[in-house]
Amino acid sequence: MLRSTQDLEHYSIGATDGDIGHVKDFYFDDDAWVVRYLVVDTGTWLTGRSVLISPISLREPNWIERTLPVAITREQVKNSPDIDTHKPVSRQDENLYLGYYGLPGYWGGAGLWGDGMVPYAMTPGYVASAMTRREQEREEQAYRLAEPDRRRNDDPRLRSCNEVVGYHLHASDGEIGHVDGFLLDDETWAIRYLVVNTGHWWLGHKVLIAPRWLTSVNWGEQTVSVDLDRASVKTSPPYVAGDEWSRERDIRLYEHYGRTWYGAGAESLASQY
Repeated sequence: MLRSTQDLEHYSIGATDGDIGHVKDFYFDDDAWVVRYLVVDTGTWLTGRSVLISPISLREPNWIERTLPVAITREQVKNSPDIDTHKPVSRQDENLYLGYYGLPGYWGGAGLWGDGMVPYAMTPGYVASAMTRREQEREEQAYRLAEPDRRRNDDPRLRSCNEVVGYHLHASDGEIGHVDGFLLDDETWAIRYLVVNTGHWWLGHKVLIAPRWLTSVNWGEQTVSVDLDRASVKTSPPYVAGDEWSRERDIRLYEHYGRTWYGAGAESLASQY
């Protein structure tokens, strides 16, 4: 299922022995557009310190109670490396963090998370059921079909989702709006769409743009460029916050832009909606 990063903010993070704090931001890598860490505000417990939590540590979410359990203790969090969450996180920072928790690096494999598609499969000692393995194989097949030109940076940077909110979106023939948020897959933690507010041109109109359609991101000038024209964006299916984004709407959006849907040709990622 796709979930808004804005909705996920303020979710509680529950350690094995008590609450840690609440989500206040997300770090995604600027290559694969996958959320690699949740930024958690520990409140008064650690005198306002913010810490990183990897999706690898997450367990079954409680969506009703807005709680994300993790397989770590409060003591581990208290003694974790102090990483400046106000700056892009480097691979050196990640090595320090993952080494402390005894977690493997997610980079270097063929999938979003090592050689797989879901973060929890990287947990030391994890053994997938036969059904889970089949599901992962279908997702991996769809991923390979959808993104044959995916690349890996030598030293990708992790970026704050909140920082990118407000970036100006440039279509092929002019500015079209600004980034208003993100929709992510709550299984793989991949960012499926940028939510774009076109309010200056079409009042109250929000649309979705897939990261794979972007041609460039200028972090210094805070702009995002997309290989679409303004007219096609204006007439695209609107996005309404709070609405469930179904498989059918997903496919219809791709068809509108004349793009091949990422699940085409495989028993696909759409099964998760």
